[in-house]
Amino acid sequence: MQYTKLTWNDISTEISFSEFVVENGAAEFHAMIQLTDKQKPVETQFEQIETAINRLCQTEKIRNCQLVLKRYFVSDAVNKKDFLQQHDSEKTAVSIVQQPPLNGTKISVWLYFVENCLCLKDENGTLIVERPAYKHLYNTQLQKPLKDEGAETEYIFKNYTCALANQGCTLKDNCIRTWIYVQGVDIHYSEMVNVRKAYFEKEGLTEKSHYIASTGIEGRYYYPESLVLMDAYSVKGIDGKQIKYLQAPTHLNPTYEYGVTFERGTSVDYGDRRHIYISGTASIDNKGEIVHPTNIEKQTERTFENIQALLTEAEAGMNDIAKMIVYLRDTADYELVSNYIEKHYPNIPKVIVWAPVCRPGWLIEIECIAIKKVENKEWKPF
Repeated sequence: MQYTKLTWNDISTEISFSEFVVENGAAEFHAMIQLTDKQKPVETQFEQIETAINRLCQTEKIRNCQLVLKRYFVSDAVNKKDFLQQHDSEKTAVSIVQQPPLNGTKISVWLYFVENCLCLKDENGTLIVERPAYKHLYNTQLQKPLKDEGAETEYIFKNYTCALANQGCTLKDNCIRTWIYVQGVDIHYSEMVNVRKAYFEKEGLTEKSHYIASTGIEGRYYYPESLVLMDAYSVKGIDGKQIKYLQAPTHLNPTYEYGVTFERGTSVDYGDRRHIYISGTASIDNKGEIVHPTNIEKQTERTFENIQALLTEAEAGMNDIAKMIVYLRDTADYELVSNYIEKHYPNIPKVIVWAPVCRPGWLIEIECIAIKKVENKEWKPF
């Protein structure tokens, strides 16, 4: 993985991006854009972010790529709704979640670019990223403001399953990754988990088959009545033999042992690369117990150790990570965690946000995407 950092002082932005390139294959870029001046008015901060996105899209390396995904991390989604709704018509998967950037600014953004692809949206709002052998499907901002986390979860998954069926796909065979945001996670998470588990069973997703890589964490949409919000990624044209579910049993336990239904990580092989999706990972051992309660520094170390164990199972390493998102329960831990990551993993594009994890004792959770070069003639290139 190649890493680059840009600083544009005239618009108070810093950009970290990763570049994955293979000969005769489509390049991929992940970028994190963050602001450096937290004193600017909110309108100025949003203008600076959009200027940075447009400027980045015109840089030489990325100019011929399609912007596939944008996820905005915002400090106050309700009061930013008018600005954020401007993006609803784009041929890009747009995700908006209230998870305040902990550098003190009002907005950060994660961008994902793919070279040599065609992007279009169907009537269900699914972004279809067409490559010669596969179609990559993104559904974002799935929600229904019912003020009931169980009913909302069932509605979201039913509608997502229908959107997949419209593309000739199923939840079991094609869905690779979900992100589920729960408003008031300490209160509303357990019912979301129960409804998801029941729905998965109906779709043939059980501990004897497999689940889906996922992050389930605090987050809000700009409709305060919505308690559950989901983004999802699926691939049409994938063969089940291309997918491996990561367990790292020396470090982690199967999630079903404590009642939740997601994979620790998922690896997807193409002819020219391997995509690795590491779910939200915390300081946990292979018995499902929290390691180092109340100690943020030790929990951070253990979390990265668990991520390394999952990557190793996928024959990858930390230098293959394309981007990571760091979630903290306590805003007071930001400086320590930020300094730790800058010391040990300074080049990886990242954002650190406030978002309590689903179990109160977990002070930190980290998710990441890694990309590794492989050659496998059995499968078509990405």
